[in-house]
Amino acid sequence: MISQKITVNNPSGLHLRPAGTLCNEAIKYDSRIEFIFNGAKSNAKSVLSVLGACVKCGDEIELICDGTDEQAAMEALTSAISSGLGE
Repeated sequence: MISQKITVNNPSGLHLRPAGTLCNEAIKYDSRIEFIFNGAKSNAKSVLSVLGACVKCGDEIELICDGTDEQAAMEALTSAISSGLGE
């Protein structure tokens, strides 16, 4: 299991479109992918779970990847989040 803190920088936070982009990237990997925000754990492969976290611009999340391809998943997801998830 690996984890990394990252700041969400897209202007509207994780609303529907970027949440979908995050989930579409996460489901490419076999690893369990979650993030912790405000003490609550969310499944990064579930759009409803991501939306329910209410992550806004400037919020820091802790991304957690656990599985056989955890390193590749972490690199891809941190890159996607850093680049603004398509926004």
